[in-house]
Amino acid sequence: MIPADFSAADPYADVAPSFWRRHADALIAAAVFVATVVLTVLMFPPFRTPEFAYLFAVPAIFWAYRSPGWRLYVVTVLGAGAVAWTILLGWLHHVTWGGLLLLGPFVGVWIGSWFLAVRWTMPRLAGGGHLTRVLAVLGLAGLWVVIEWTRQWLLSGFPWLPLAASQWQRATVLQIAAYTGAGGVSFVLMAMNLGFAAYAHRLLCEGREVVAAGGAAPGRGVRIGFAKRSQEFMAAVFLLLVCVTVHLREAMDRGRFARPAGTFAIVQPDIPQTVKWDAGQGPAILRVLEEETLRAAAAEPDVLLWPEATTPWAVLGDAWMQAWVGELTTRAGRPLVLGSIVIEEEGTPREQWRNAVLAVDPGSGVRPGFYSKRKLVPFGEFVPLRPVLGWLEKVVPVGGDFARGQSAAPLRVTAGGGELALGALICYEDVFAAPARASVLAGADVLTVHTNNGWFGRGGASAQHAAHSVLRAVELRRPVLRAGNAGWSGWIDEFGGIRAVITRGEDGVVTTDPSRAEAGTIYFRGSAVIPLSVDARWSGRLSFYARHGDWFVAAGAALVLLGWAGLKRKTGDL
Repeated sequence: MIPADFSAADPYADVAPSFWRRHADALIAAAVFVATVVLTVLMFPPFRTPEFAYLFAVPAIFWAYRSPGWRLYVVTVLGAGAVAWTILLGWLHHVTWGGLLLLGPFVGVWIGSWFLAVRWTMPRLAGGGHLTRVLAVLGLAGLWVVIEWTRQWLLSGFPWLPLAASQWQRATVLQIAAYTGAGGVSFVLMAMNLGFAAYAHRLLCEGREVVAAGGAAPGRGVRIGFAKRSQEFMAAVFLLLVCVTVHLREAMDRGRFARPAGTFAIVQPDIPQTVKWDAGQGPAILRVLEEETLRAAAAEPDVLLWPEATTPWAVLGDAWMQAWVGELTTRAGRPLVLGSIVIEEEGTPREQWRNAVLAVDPGSGVRPGFYSKRKLVPFGEFVPLRPVLGWLEKVVPVGGDFARGQSAAPLRVTAGGGELALGALICYEDVFAAPARASVLAGADVLTVHTNNGWFGRGGASAQHAAHSVLRAVELRRPVLRAGNAGWSGWIDEFGGIRAVITRGEDGVVTTDPSRAEAGTIYFRGSAVIPLSVDARWSGRLSFYARHGDWFVAAGAALVLLGWAGLKRKTGDL
């Protein structure tokens, strides 16, 4: 019976809401923001926690299930992306602070736009069938692949650090890239993020049921089970198991298929960017190149490799420089593959500057043919939209806009008692899959990356850059040799295994043992010889990805449409 003095008024009406109730939305947004930034940064090199790639999007996805306000959600996820990518690209401040503060947030927002689809999708999954949920997850993972692909042409192309690059030291999950390209690895990682979020939501927010253990028999006790299983999580785990299966089938027992392919001496001149284009420093730079090259040649390698734009003057275009390189190669007694500027039609209205890789033979000198860089760096090697942005200058203080190369034809050298075709890539060309694929289709047995990392200081840029070479090696089943001005230099095998990293320990000893890389530094002046081997199963054979290219991007787009159609059918809007 209700007491006579009972008041219908709310007895807690005068009690102030708790701090949590008053600020819940802001606190959740702050937690999602911090977690997304921290996990995004830590999953990429130079940090060694790639496992965070399976979790970095989980907080924002889980929050989307709860239908937060659109404005708050958008500001949080896009802001987190902008901050995270400004941190990841922090090395760019060595070139330009303005470029960093523009590019970092722009890339972060571009990638973060994926979360807007998440916010639209997740609340609509409530009550949906298993197929609807799985298709929605696969569609969102496919959308991530499509967005990553668009970065191939964004701002003339800046696909730096796709999600797959986070796994550059975890070869097990990478092998699917030989079929799908790096996008397949990103797809699996994002599916795992979505699966974890779905599983967490079922666990925490969709209730439990009590089930009699062993039926209703008395005395058998009870067990607590979950009302619904997460089919999204099971689908993601299945995709991960596919990656492991491919690894077991193709990457195990590699030793018995290894065939020697010659020895390569990689020279790191470690020329600071502040003096690289100073004509007054030219003689000193040549002395460094001479000393380090002759020291490396004493080990009698088959081939000497120099990094990008090594010489202070153009090897082709400056007769004296050409003669000097030819004489040095003759003294070394070994062929040399080097990066240098090439000037064609010098002094004429048709003068063209090229960033090139050339081959030099002892006795005969510089070969007339060379590789010319196909993917130029905007504002580094040319000014895009010059009629509009012509008032801006290139970062590289030499020549005008560089000419773009067209041919992917490899350079041929003698190594290991036979001929090898080297598919040269210059600087950040290995960040793109297309130039490397074109080189392999043109007959490259080995990919060589010649890069000048002097622009980017001694932070995380070199490791981030090297991660892309790992992706190219797996996609195309070709070993990659990298020659950096001061590192990262080394050898990556056909399965993405890092077989050699040139480092110098505190005792001054130079090693190529990757297990000792953490104890030393990649940034030093010196050289090392790498005994290259190739996998006989892939000699002269093309991977599925090499033959068919970015077919998986189209598959990702198709999954987006299927997922969208499934959700629209569920809500009756189709």
